[in-house]
Amino acid sequence: MLFLLLLLPAQPARASGGAFTYDERLGNQVPLSVHFRDEQADAVTLGRVLGHRPAILVMGTFRCSGLCGLVRGELMDALARLDERRDYSVIFLSIDPAETPADARAALQSDKARFGRPAETADWHYLTGSEPAIGAVAEAVGFRWRLVSSPKRFLHPAGLVFLTRDGGVSSYLSGLNYEPDEIGAGIVRAANDVSARVLPILLVGCGFQRRTRRSAVRGLLIAAGVASPAGLRQP
Repeated sequence: MLFLLLLLPAQPARASGGAFTYDERLGNQVPLSVHFRDEQADAVTLGRVLGHRPAILVMGTFRCSGLCGLVRGELMDALARLDERRDYSVIFLSIDPAETPADARAALQSDKARFGRPAETADWHYLTGSEPAIGAVAEAVGFRWRLVSSPKRFLHPAGLVFLTRDGGVSSYLSGLNYEPDEIGAGIVRAANDVSARVLPILLVGCGFQRRTRRSAVRGLLIAAGVASPAGLRQP
């Protein structure tokens, strides 16, 4: 059963994200020596926070209470429903060089409260850094985004990147509404250095007003012309 799980490809694409997607770079190496600040303002490298564990990488911003907060919250919910404990790291990397360790710390505290099991969050890392450092990681995993200045917001894809113990890109999970079995499969693949193709990431962005958790996301994507209602995940 495990063997089959590792070899199963991800499902085919259901929607295209246009210009703001992850360029799928399976097997690519993230830069382990680049420096960031963690939520305690300590200088760390990406290699150090990986800690030779498979990892889930989430790129976004901490101050965004809309889409970025929703992505983190949905991941928290899915991890809380995993059928068994697994050895992995979670790395949240801000794409906004103006954000600070204080922003990262506030996001961590919020996510811990939502997750409800603080003892299991020792390997969660919330990082901020310089534009070159952020760009190096973004380039490695194929993350593309754009800053819109008025009002300030970031257009970027929503999703997760699964990294192997040594920082290789194993797989991607797009959009929202993450299921525990999807998360578990991504961790298992990464732990066994398996790469799997997945569906492209949908265009999303920060700074919009939420009406409901999912209807606002759905409305934004449809209004942007990047998806049809049939192409979005259903609750």
